[in-house]
Amino acid sequence: MMKDELFKKDIHKQFEFDESVVSVFDDMITRSVPLYEENVKLILAFIAGFAGKKASICDLGCSTASLLIELFKQDKSYILSGIDNSQAMLETAKNKSRAFGANISFECCDLLEYDFKTNDVFIANYTLQFIRPPQRQALIDKIYQNLKPKGFFIMSEKILYEDAKLAKKVIEIYADFKKKQGYSEFEITKKREALENVLIPY
Repeated sequence: MMKDELFKKDIHKQFEFDESVVSVFDDMITRSVPLYEENVKLILAFIAGFAGKKASICDLGCSTASLLIELFKQDKSYILSGIDNSQAMLETAKNKSRAFGANISFECCDLLEYDFKTNDVFIANYTLQFIRPPQRQALIDKIYQNLKPKGFFIMSEKILYEDAKLAKKVIEIYADFKKKQGYSEFEITKKREALENVLIPY
């Protein structure tokens, strides 16, 4: 796994999931999202508890397929699929799934234009925050309409707080977390600038 050092240099462009990000993505997400690995474990536990054998599970914004591969390890009867709008992400996802012998289908598509198939489980793990806010409800509606009976939707998101004092404190705690993961103040600032108007939390 390559170490994320993308923002050590002065980058003047919006964040995008291109080849440079994909090459360090697995390191980036575990060092940038607090309790990310614990969150994945929770998702696996929910699916183990509520989805039956041969459950069809679709990861919306599957990135490099790390979660799908963990699901494959958990129960090889699952019917797994991943959707992402980054071809570079999906190339890595396909290579990883082949390495694990996992039968996972992938599709490169914008979620807003995706022709949804019915599934027992949909997952959007830090995905909706990259969808423009006015378009999110319509996407949630499409997900709901394509859930099989007793199916469920798991969503993880970064959120904002209405209380200004709480919001400021959470931002400080988050910055401290990233510093403890080895990111410099410069890297943290540059990534925040690159993500502005790309990642929009509610």
